[in-house]
Parts: sequence; C-alpha cells; structure tokens
Amino acid sequence: MTQDQWGELRQNILRTIGENNFKTWIEPIEFAEMADGVATFNVPTNFIGNYVSQNFGDLILKQLTHAGENVRRIHFQVAAKTPARPSRASAAQPAAQTAPPRDDALPGAPLDPRFTFDTFVVGKPNELANAAARRVAEGGPVTFNPLFLYGGVGLGKTHLMHAIAWELRARRPDLNVLYLSAEQFMYRFVQALRDRKMMDFKELFRSVDVLMVDDVQFIAGKDSTQEEFFHTFNALVDGNKQIIISADRAPGEIKDMEDRIRSRLQCGLVVDLHPTDYELRLGILQSKVEQYRSQYPDLRLSSGVLEFLAHRISTNVRVLEGALTRLFAFASLVGREITMDLTQDCLSDVLRASDRKISVEEIQRRVAEHFNIRLSDMIGPKRVRTLARPRQIAMYLSKQLTSRSLPEIGRRFGGRDHTTVMHGVKRIEELRAQDGQMAEDLELLRRALEA
Repeated sequence: MTQDQWGELRQNILRTIGENNFKTWIEPIEFAEMADGVATFNVPTNFIGNYVSQNFGDLILKQLTHAGENVRRIHFQVAAKTPARPSRASAAQPAAQTAPPRDDALPGAPLDPRFTFDTFVVGKPNELANAAARRVAEGGPVTFNPLFLYGGVGLGKTHLMHAIAWELRARRPDLNVLYLSAEQFMYRFVQALRDRKMMDFKELFRSVDVLMVDDVQFIAGKDSTQEEFFHTFNALVDGNKQIIISADRAPGEIKDMEDRIRSRLQCGLVVDLHPTDYELRLGILQSKVEQYRSQYPDLRLSSGVLEFLAHRISTNVRVLEGALTRLFAFASLVGREITMDLTQDCLSDVLRASDRKISVEEIQRRVAEHFNIRLSDMIGPKRVRTLARPRQIAMYLSKQLTSRSLPEIGRRFGGRDHTTVMHGVKRIEELRAQDGQMAEDLELLRRALEA
C-alpha cells in the first residue's frame, strides 16, 4: 500500500468517526509498511497506539481489507525521532528560552463540539455551576482552585467541562489546556510505570496551564494513582495553574478517597449541579426542537408533547434528549405528526423505566404528608372536602407521573372505579388553571416526588 492509498483510506475514516476524533487520534499516525499480512503504523507515543488499536483498530483493518489489501492484523510502533539540526538562529538562543513542552504528543480526551456554553440550557438548578464555569473559562487570574463540579448522571457536568475547554481554547490559545477522564489519567500513569517513563509523565502533567479531570471518583481506592494525582495537584496549585474537576458526588462523600486528597479537593469552590426541575427540562427540550427544525423541517409537533416528556422523564437529561431524538427520527421515518399517542408508543420502554422511580404509594404518602392528613383516611371511604381534594390531587399525580391505568389507580385508592379517578383528574386539571394555590401545591409535590 502506498502513502497515497493510505491518504484515501484516511478520508473514509474521517467520514466515519468525525473530524474531532480524526484530528486527535488518526491524524498523528503514519503508515510505515505492509509485510506478511501485517500493516505497521508509526505513532508518536505508546498511549496513542494503544488507544487507536482498542478504539479504531477494527475500523482501520476493515478499510484496508475493502481496499484489497491482504492484511490479517495491524501493528503500531513508536517512531524513532531523529533530532533536527538546529539553525544558526535557534542555536544562538539560550536554552532557558526554549518553549515548554506542549501536550501535542499526548492529546487529552476528544472534546464534543456539541458541548459549548451556547448549547447549555441554564436554570435554577445549575445557574451557579454555569456562572463558575464561565468565570474559569475567561482564562483570567485564578480565583478559586480547584473548581469542583459534582452531581448525578446526566445533569451537565461533562457538558460544562467541555464548554470550559472550548472557551479557553478560543480565548486563550496560548494556554496548554488538558482535558481527560480520571480513567485516562490512571491509564497513562500505569503506562508510564510499565514503560519506565515516569519522569516524562510528571513533566507532561506539570507543564499544563489548565488541568481538567472528569469523574475523579474513578481513582478512589487506587492508591498509587491517588499518590501521583496528589503530587500533580499540589505542583499545579503551587504554580498557580487552574484545576477543574468533576465527580458524581461531593469530595467528602467519595468513598476510599485519601483524606489529604479529599481535603485538597474541598479547598476551592465546590458546586453542586442539582437535579433538573420541570422548567429546566422543558427549556432543554425546546432548545433541542429548535436545533432539530433544520434537520426535520416538515415535522409537526402536537401541543403538550414536550410538557409531557418534561414531566415524565425527570432523572437524567441524557435520557430526555435521547428520547426526543428517537421520537423525531421515528416520526420522520413513518411520516406522521408527533402526537401524544405516537410519543407513548415510540417511547414506551423509556417511559416505563422512568416510572419505576415513582410509585402510586409514594405519591399517596407525599400528598398525605403535604396536607397533614392520615394516609388511611385519604385512601378510605370518607368523602369530606378536607380528604376528597388531596385524594383527587394524588390521583392526578398518579396519572401524570406513572404509567398506571385509571382502573389500576382506582384499585390503589380503596378499590374506586376508574370513572371516579377520571373525574378527579379532570377536576384537578380545571382547578390548576384557575387556582394559583392549587398550581403551586401541585408543583411543590411534583418536585418533591421527582427529587
């Protein structure tokens, strides 16, 4: 295979994996030779060779086979570097003025081009985290170090981390910004130990201007990695370099994390990304719809669908966005309007999974506590107003927040008929539109149940 043929195959790979992954992982490798069914490629580092082999090896092998090459496997080797002869101008420069090593030889994790500040929908649960991330992304003097972002799955931690990295690269291209996961940090550490290149590892991480580590809870319990992370952390802080870290829980709650690291992580600004509320989820959906309009210009969306999804899929923004993507793709393929019935049919598995989080019994208990009545009275036969209204509210919430049918809900309310449930749901819907206090009670209860 010639270099020109490899160049053509690279274009096919680019179309398959996207520009960001291509520039980070494929562009640095060079075709070396083809011999005895083995295609050999030169790579700048063992890390890149191992990463490409694990993540893109099958794709490269497939492309070579389709091009007619008789190849059984691919092999990556670190190319021997021939030192360039210095020019007169460079030879005259004192050694102290040589530019510090950049991270080009060992890139961080690829950044997702979708994850920018422009696409991050801000609401009360994440406004502090967004403000802190934007401050750090300005690239000015270090004001709090580290910035520690934490929260559950799908609440926007990784989105903010990528947004910071993109903004810093745009504002301060002179800065050496390294973003990677804690798992990648550990992998590089182990690789350096294996290859006896610990000094290179230390120099690399101490040369960055901004270090961003995602999911730091991964290194908990891994003593040697924690030790090296601690020393790297201290060296960067002492050098007034910015550190940004994310985790799925607060520093003090990460099990098996060394006390000295936990203490270090708490010395900066610790920000919690709270679970999303209804307004934020609805805003995210509306933002996604605007993005999809160019891709699906002819699709029609019935009123109430977005509100329904914002109510029902409440725990994970990734699941929420994925559900909307699936819904738009399905409606486009079958050429139908996105109605409530289509939504429930298309997303039945997602809605069922979401419903497992909230049960009718939990709703009954919450409503009884909210109105300070006994649970047995609310479920029982008494029809006095002080019990009937909370009972109707619990029925309404059961209809909205679970997938239970009206007869099933009725059975859980003392064996009532489904028409009674239907009347109660309709009555609460009317009151919600007319009575501000009712609307507020419903929203408080919904938030408490979805928290």
